[in-house]
Amino acid sequence: MKTKGEIVSISDVETLTNGAKKLHFQIDTKEKYDNIISFNLYKGEEHLKHIENFTFNTHVGDMVEVEFNIKCREYNGKWYTNLDMWRIEKIDKAAHDEIVETLKEQADDDLPF
Repeated sequence: MKTKGEIVSISDVETLTNGAKKLHFQIDTKEKYDNIISFNLYKGEEHLKHIENFTFNTHVGDMVEVEFNIKCREYNGKWYTNLDMWRIEKIDKAAHDEIVETLKEQADDDLPF
């Protein structure tokens, strides 16, 4: 799946006992309802450069397009859902303004119920 939005927060990098690292970040899609989405970024020991690249190149306030997988699993009778990011790309200022304008126009429409 794919979505666009502005990064509103990035967690600290957490190092796990197996040598892997993970972080979480949230984007604001600027839509009228349910506009904050939280993503996970988890990389094993052999791919830690991707975490380092993310933290070096990506900052709060950046407009991005995120590609991700939805993963669900059951644990002790409860279901957990994760949005696992596998690609992120910054969007330039002109594209950012166009997206925000489009979302504002869509926000004028109310829910159909």
